[in-house]
Amino acid sequence: MALHNPLWQNHLRASLRRNQTQAEHKLWYYVSRSQLGTKIRRQHGIGQYIADFYCRNAKLVIEIDGSVHLQPDVQKRDYEKEVFFNSLGLTVLRFTNQEILCNIEMVLAKIRSTLP
Repeated sequence: MALHNPLWQNHLRASLRRNQTQAEHKLWYYVSRSQLGTKIRRQHGIGQYIADFYCRNAKLVIEIDGSVHLQPDVQKRDYEKEVFFNSLGLTVLRFTNQEILCNIEMVLAKIRSTLP
């Protein structure tokens, strides 16, 4: 999501943290409290965008895609967001809700493989 007003972005990030999806909640359960050996933040603002999850030490962004991400206009925005993150030297991992809900071990293994 692209946002240009920092105050509005802070409000939205807080709202997203309070109203997380089932997949976000499940992933947060496994990555919070430095369980993977590094700090991971959720709904973290980077420039004009909000990353679902962000690990500063690994320069890693984790995005979770629900069915809305299959829509062409959303795919375009996701692409622009990913290009921006890549321009900052960040790696972006994308997982679907289904992958997180049904195969969390694969998701965690992929995340671990990118961590320092």
